[in-house]
Amino acid sequence: MSAAEHTGASHRLDDDAALVDRARSGDQGAFGQLVDRHHPALLRLARHFVRDPARAEDVAQDAWLAVICGLARFEGRAKFRTWLMQILANRARTRAARDHRLVLTNLHEGDSSGEVAVDHHRFDRRGMWSEPPLQWRDAELALGNQQLVAVALEAIQALPPNQRLVVTMRDVEGLDSSEVCSILAITETHQRVLLHRARARLRAQLEVHLGVTR
Repeated sequence: MSAAEHTGASHRLDDDAALVDRARSGDQGAFGQLVDRHHPALLRLARHFVRDPARAEDVAQDAWLAVICGLARFEGRAKFRTWLMQILANRARTRAARDHRLVLTNLHEGDSSGEVAVDHHRFDRRGMWSEPPLQWRDAELALGNQQLVAVALEAIQALPPNQRLVVTMRDVEGLDSSEVCSILAITETHQRVLLHRARARLRAQLEVHLGVTR
């Protein structure tokens, strides 16, 4: 996410509070703006719990109905986006379990991929790679960003379910670690392990695609 995109996202989150206040007062236009703003991300998240597109859309609609019913009780202690996605996660788990289509393993049982956790020294305190090789930066500049995005998104889809969910929330949707932990009800340590493993897999796939050697 670029600096301009990050700034724009921050402004939108600030605007959410005003829209929520208006929606609580019966302003249907304000509620419509909230739906327009957050439904695409909500639907993407639903598809990580319930892979069938039609069922994922149903889950997203269920979440919005729950928002309508609970908006008067929303106290604003968390961001509206976080609260909304918590509702979605709960609805998605219920629907997936009922339909016997639960994609994710239990997030509290650890990652089931069987791989060793990535060496934490390869990351900084923000969870970013601490020492990206020069070849990586050169190769990234040499290849069109759109192609890299397509390769990265394909690689994300191939990740183990828990890793795919966390890296999507962090690196695609732009949620911070506290939001992810709150939405998924996991610890910061567990979130960091899943994120590091996902990023390590993605980096390996991109390096293969770019022909980069360490």
